[in-house]
Amino acid sequence: MKMQESAQPPLQRKGSLGRTVRAVAWSLVGLRKGSEYQQDIEKLNPLHLIAVGLFAVFLLVVGLIVLVKWVV
Repeated sequence: MKMQESAQPPLQRKGSLGRTVRAVAWSLVGLRKGSEYQQDIEKLNPLHLIAVGLFAVFLLVVGLIVLVKWVV
């Protein structure tokens, strides 16, 4: 038996690194329009969002540690 081909082609998500970083930054700040959020869901790759998000959180933690050591 032949495998059935899906009626729709696989979803191609093409999002730039800058758009991904901007989406993660706005999400960390908590300011995001619903329409822009919807566009990000359609255009950005979820794996890229996770990678950039983890890197952003890492930078935030390191920045806070450096700030505390500088103040103390």
